[in-house]
Amino acid sequence: MIIVKKAAEVLGKVELCNHCLGRLFAKLGKGSNEERGKAIRFVLNMERAASELPLLKEPKRCELCGGVFERLEEYANRCLNAVEREGIEFDTFLVGSRFPKEVLEKEEEIWKRFGIEWGEPINREFNRELGKLLEGLLGKKVNRERPDVVFIVEPASGRVELQVNPIYVYGRYRKLVRGIPQTPLPGFRDSVASIICRAFSRAFGGKCVFKGAGREDVDVRMLGRGRPFIVEIKRPKRRKANLEKIAEDIAASGKVEVLEMKFVGPKEAEKVLTERHRKLYEALIFVREGVMPEEVRKVVETLRGAEIRQRTPRRVLNSRSDTVRVRRVYEAWGEPIDETHFRLRLLTDGGLYIKELISGDGGRTRPSVAEILGKDAWCELLDVLDVLDGGDEIAEGDNWEVQG
Repeated sequence: MIIVKKAAEVLGKVELCNHCLGRLFAKLGKGSNEERGKAIRFVLNMERAASELPLLKEPKRCELCGGVFERLEEYANRCLNAVEREGIEFDTFLVGSRFPKEVLEKEEEIWKRFGIEWGEPINREFNRELGKLLEGLLGKKVNRERPDVVFIVEPASGRVELQVNPIYVYGRYRKLVRGIPQTPLPGFRDSVASIICRAFSRAFGGKCVFKGAGREDVDVRMLGRGRPFIVEIKRPKRRKANLEKIAEDIAASGKVEVLEMKFVGPKEAEKVLTERHRKLYEALIFVREGVMPEEVRKVVETLRGAEIRQRTPRRVLNSRSDTVRVRRVYEAWGEPIDETHFRLRLLTDGGLYIKELISGDGGRTRPSVAEILGKDAWCELLDVLDVLDGGDEIAEGDNWEVQG
């Protein structure tokens, strides 16, 4: 009786369709708002008929929604045309809507004016009902967590905006040659990012954004298992592609290889890019004044377990803030090569500049190989041999240790 009384109060002042009437009491009972509205109007009219009062028929045009629920098929066809026009492939979707401000304010005003405590917002019902209709037309499912596409409908204008959610792919890349940057730079024809993104853009038909977990210099190779990276494909036309075929296309460059690729979600992608990675390096070091085997051992013993205080290298001051960073060398191994060269392998924290760890950068990195030797030392060649994930350890028996 309370529901009927409230409904009578509202309908005495506002002409509402069954959808909007039923939505006032959406939290009470089950069923659709339209069915609820029909039932409430039926009971109300039975009472009015018994009292010989005029019946409250459903209006030709609802004062609140303007009849948008009668146009659901039209909106559904507009959504269908939007994906067909762009040739978008997808398996899941979600519906959103933008109702005029005055409609939302009027609904809220009705709730407050008549003390409605059980209502459901108009956009929520619209999204749900249009979603159910589209599921039948498209043969695809609504997904509220990670839909492939989102249809944003403006009921007043009939406009449909199509949001195509990005695809994320995780992998590790190996840079097999020196002389190419990780990301495009003036004066370089190729980069790791451009080689990888060309293959992904062809496969998915969208814009590719490459993000590496750290970077190496242009003249440094990335070997071993490779460096973790994330590729984000924005507004893809295709969501299913053969990652093995993409890897083959990238390897055909002869410069870059990709390994361990898999589809991931945005949270997993963010974790890959924000996690701190330890790195294993191998450097060929030149000492013009000459270096003895016992000096190589001294370098190894001093650096093993050492805490390094490194002021931002001068060569990157134009793009990095001038600050002192503290990083650690976990392991060090050395091997004499000839009278002026030795090989050094280092397992370090991420973010430690190895070239400056060797040269000292005019005292900005301490300790350094040059400081330990008391001689000028330069890095002639540098390779990254591994980028370790959080719980990774160097496997025993991998024969990666340099003897010395």
